[in-house]
Amino acid sequence: MDEILDKLGETIAGALPGSVLDHRVANGELTIAATASDIVKVVTFLRDDKRCQFWSIIDVTAIDWPGRERRFDVVYHLLSPWQNRRIRVRVKTDEATPVPSAVMVFPAANWFEREAYDLYGILFSGHPDLRRILTDYGFEGHPLRKDFPLTGFVELRYDDELKRVVYEPVKLMQEFRSFDFLSPWEGMDTAIPGDEKAGEAKRPEKDAKP
Repeated sequence: MDEILDKLGETIAGALPGSVLDHRVANGELTIAATASDIVKVVTFLRDDKRCQFWSIIDVTAIDWPGRERRFDVVYHLLSPWQNRRIRVRVKTDEATPVPSAVMVFPAANWFEREAYDLYGILFSGHPDLRRILTDYGFEGHPLRKDFPLTGFVELRYDDELKRVVYEPVKLMQEFRSFDFLSPWEGMDTAIPGDEKAGEAKRPEKDAKP
């Protein structure tokens, strides 16, 4: 199986010089590293070429590497029902450089790319409706970035006087909490006041064996 996938990777790389940077097979899966600006060309080839026929797009997602100059990997997963195989296409980009949208090749990429924009802040040029899809309209930031705070930037509540939902800065009422991560049944070394079962119970003399 790995030899077949490796040969397919070589075929794709040979047909798209400059657009496909690398290919590798790991754990029975083929991954293609492509140039972000040529992603439409690459996925069109994967869809239309008779040696590929990856007709179905399964997902478009992303990975955040904050320490890298181009911090984002945009990852496309395609399926070939004809070959009964999957392929992964990976491109790199940063916060300011848009990736061409694949919607014209795979219309189902519409919501996938909106999700990547919403959660990671990745821009897709040529997208017909690039706006948030999972978070609220007033949400600030992109929650799946590694540098996004766990508390978020704002919180919302319903205001009885205004009769609407309002946004406010996050307020942490308690700055520090100490957890020992022990079960209350295993971590306590003192008896609970008033617990008649505390301590080691003694057997009545009548039950004691001679």
